[in-house]
Amino acid sequence: MTEYVNVTADMPQARSHAIKLHGPEGFEGMRKAGRLAAEILDALVPHVVPGVTTQELDDIVRQMTVAAGAVPATLGYRGYTHSCCISINHVVCHGIPGDRVLKDGDIVNIDVTPLLGGWHGDTSRMYLVGDVPIKARRLVDVTYECLMLGIEQAKPGNHLGDISHAIQRHAEKHRYGVVRDFCGHGLGQVFHDAPEVVHVGRPGTGPELRPGMFFTIEPMINIGRPDVKLLDDGWTAVTRDRSLSAQFEHSIGITETGCEIFTTSPKGLHQPPY
Repeated sequence: MTEYVNVTADMPQARSHAIKLHGPEGFEGMRKAGRLAAEILDALVPHVVPGVTTQELDDIVRQMTVAAGAVPATLGYRGYTHSCCISINHVVCHGIPGDRVLKDGDIVNIDVTPLLGGWHGDTSRMYLVGDVPIKARRLVDVTYECLMLGIEQAKPGNHLGDISHAIQRHAEKHRYGVVRDFCGHGLGQVFHDAPEVVHVGRPGTGPELRPGMFFTIEPMINIGRPDVKLLDDGWTAVTRDRSLSAQFEHSIGITETGCEIFTTSPKGLHQPPY
């Protein structure tokens, strides 16, 4: 049975199996953190071009985060040494920035999580590098559609399975594979918290959505099969069949009437081309 707990100011903030329900203070904190996360992704647009290294992009993320009075939540998280994740082409998620140079035709996901005022703003977005083939562009478009169809189901009285089903149905309609090995998650003052938000499922199943819930929806969609494998670095996940993968992510809060997206682009740069 799903356990819910109302967050209070004196409550220790730690990961637990209970789903936290937040009040107005939490929503305000998440708005600020989410806006900063979206502003960072907006600012990266002119820099995601052929010839740039992923380390240069990571440096921009770190500089912007610190300049805003925040810290990158990924920096030092379980030994991770970078300020964001950058996943290229067949990399599903958790790609590590380094000396890799972006080239014409690449598709790239950049995932940032600034920790601002004790709250996590977690979001990722796809970028097209130069002249990208139609097949890859279509994958990116459908992945964004999957995210937004899932968000449409994020309202009180629905269940997490309604979100999952909307995503799975749309992706599989296009004969794409939906990754099972990674999922969205609760967040707030804790980076990764309950509930787990899987992207495949049946309507009416899973925890009921209640006002005050904060979580991410972040479908990872593959052109080929959904199977992934982890590389020896312990972080980078890639498609087993080397097919292209795409991902978009928003952090949201359930309201009395629907949901609030905390990580919407202030510049309207919701999906490429930007």
